[in-house]
Amino acid sequence: MPKTKFQEIVFTILMVFVMVYAMICYNIALNIGGLDSSVFLSAFHELIIMAPVAFILDFFLVGHMAKRAAFRIVDPRKENPFHLILAISAVSVMWMCPLMSLVATILFKNAGSEFIAVWLQTTVFNFPMAFFWQMCYAGPFVRFLFRQIFREKETVS
Repeated sequence: MPKTKFQEIVFTILMVFVMVYAMICYNIALNIGGLDSSVFLSAFHELIIMAPVAFILDFFLVGHMAKRAAFRIVDPRKENPFHLILAISAVSVMWMCPLMSLVATILFKNAGSEFIAVWLQTTVFNFPMAFFWQMCYAGPFVRFLFRQIFREKETVS
């Protein structure tokens, strides 16, 4: 896990890219009725807009709230420290999914007078994917990548 502000920035950038890109692909696939190879390229157009929004929300707001909430749920001195990681991930998704669905509804959906309904539907469709993608793939992959980037040098005796 990040130990410095610089590491926290790098970790957030990695997580934002992996999560946001996958969620954009998922939403495009939902909109066109299935997944095809064009989705992966199309997703980069939205990524340019959504990634900075996600970074700002996560780095300056949700990340802090998620850590605070997770420490209320899990005591790493008494429990497996991995439970803290799971709690932070779960709380992050619980906040980021509705917020990013709100941004997507504002920017990409013509919700009109049905704005609240469209936002809620978008959140409900996105939440299961965001949760399981985070817990099963994005979280473990980004933590692995982060450990490789910031691997502490072994001392040679």
